[in-house]
Amino acid sequence: MLVPSLNVIMVAVDKDKNSVHAFRWITKNVDNAVIVAVHVKHKNIPHQGTNVFPPDEDDIARVFSHLRDLCDSNVIKMKEAVIDDSDVVKGILEYAQRNHIYNIVVGAPSSNKNTPARNWTLRVGNKKLVKGQDVATAVMKSAPDYSNVYVISKGKIVASRPATRPMGDMETEMKRLKFKLKQTMDMYSSACKEAVTAQNQVKEINKWKLEYGARVVEEAKLSTEAALEVAEKEKVKAKAAMEAAEEAMKMAEMEAQRRLHVEMKARKEEEQTNEALSDLVNRDMRCRRYNIHEIEEATQKFSISLKVGEGGYGPVFRGQLDHTPVAIKILDPEASHGKRQFQQEVEILCSIRHPNLVLLLGACPEYGCIVYEFLENGCLEDRLLRKHNSPPIPWWKRFEISAEIATALLFLHQTKPDPIVHRDLKPANILLDKNYVSKISDVGLARLVPSSVADSVTQCHLTAAAGTLCYIDPEYQQTGKLTTKSDTYSLGILLLQIVTAKPAMGLLHHVKRAIDDGTFSNMLDPSVTDWPLEETLSFVKLALSCAELSKKDRPDLATIVVPELCRLRDFGYSYENNCHSFCHLSLPLNPTRSLHGKTLST
Repeated sequence: MLVPSLNVIMVAVDKDKNSVHAFRWITKNVDNAVIVAVHVKHKNIPHQGTNVFPPDEDDIARVFSHLRDLCDSNVIKMKEAVIDDSDVVKGILEYAQRNHIYNIVVGAPSSNKNTPARNWTLRVGNKKLVKGQDVATAVMKSAPDYSNVYVISKGKIVASRPATRPMGDMETEMKRLKFKLKQTMDMYSSACKEAVTAQNQVKEINKWKLEYGARVVEEAKLSTEAALEVAEKEKVKAKAAMEAAEEAMKMAEMEAQRRLHVEMKARKEEEQTNEALSDLVNRDMRCRRYNIHEIEEATQKFSISLKVGEGGYGPVFRGQLDHTPVAIKILDPEASHGKRQFQQEVEILCSIRHPNLVLLLGACPEYGCIVYEFLENGCLEDRLLRKHNSPPIPWWKRFEISAEIATALLFLHQTKPDPIVHRDLKPANILLDKNYVSKISDVGLARLVPSSVADSVTQCHLTAAAGTLCYIDPEYQQTGKLTTKSDTYSLGILLLQIVTAKPAMGLLHHVKRAIDDGTFSNMLDPSVTDWPLEETLSFVKLALSCAELSKKDRPDLATIVVPELCRLRDFGYSYENNCHSFCHLSLPLNPTRSLHGKTLST
């Protein structure tokens, strides 16, 4: 219930203009007002006791939202209430009585003679209101006698009824009497407690007199024994503390030696890594070695205008080397494991070639720079999100891109003598050339694992999981055990994003629920309007099977995933050949704002 106050004003509101006039009148004529906006839903339901509710979204949209806009500095607070009642007037009056409202404001009835008055019959106390009277008249007649009633029309008071008696005198007296009664009862209770305490004290004194002599002797004996026991315990504690201090000193010395050994080993490994990289780049003719002056000239000394991306590995710049557009990734000296990832990426890309793997052109090992081919259409993630207003990718092209990615991934898994697991497959690491041919990039986290790990039974254990949240295989993340099926999970999430263009977080759950609810088509990217639902559903079910939580439940990439994606790609080829409609993808994107973005970084 509201605390009664002279500044609390109740206003009956509806979606008509008179309610707005009444509300605006309060905000302009009453300072520091607390407004209670009451809306009665005129429902044909039996009257119930407490039938007041906060407004729902529909009430706010229809009634309260435009009133909120009228509130200004004069309004301290606005309270909104909705009453379900079969009688509008009765709902208003009962709310005013329950909350002891001093001031009631209503809008004047419509002056349109063609609008019939509402039919109602109301009895409040001994008063019976006439059937057919308007709400304002009925409220004035039947409002509590301690309430002032104002009828407002177009910002002016057109009728009013003052209160006939002050409210609160009786309530004040009752409160005073209740407070005085409580004080009396508290005093009586306190006196009783004091009497009981006095009796108990007398008993304790008598008992103490009898026991005092024997207790003094016993306490002295116990005190001596306790002192000796405490002294012995302190002696034991001191000895333990000395031993702990000596052990801590030994541990500190061992830790210092261990850290020194680790630092020396790390420096040695770093030197060996640099030497190995230098040897690797020098002996592999397919990877040209660049010096830092060539890199600086190609990037205009790392001009910010040529920067096209930033990631965990470091920044990526666009440039020209040997009259060829290139993308140059620069090692961040502060990046953890940056040199190891640099070595891993150069070594893998120098040793393998595939049309759907990004092409390594060269490297500058002294400064951790890697030079790639330049891919005009940037990363798949930006194109799915249509960054910089790029055109939507047709469904059949998405099927083709999916087959290309799966084929390149299978190529990595079938590398001899040991498979390569990418560990960070995601749309941001898929690049697109000018013809939207896809290429996998960022193999800096890839790992060579024993060939026996290619199946789903034997596993390779790593100390810590690597990759990107939402794409990491849950089993690999929990156990550190890596197999090629770990990439299959990431592929499943990536395939779902290709057809939905939605974020990876929670996507697996939302797609499964949409299929169960029969609303699968609502999950598809709305920028494409001609999805073949039957084939797309097959595509999505394949992606869901790839993203199963358990490795053993995921399909084989070579015998199931790649053949099915190739079948869907061929289906798209047939459609494209019939329609001849890929002309919009030939439009070039902004060459300075697309490309790799963050995709060339880990």
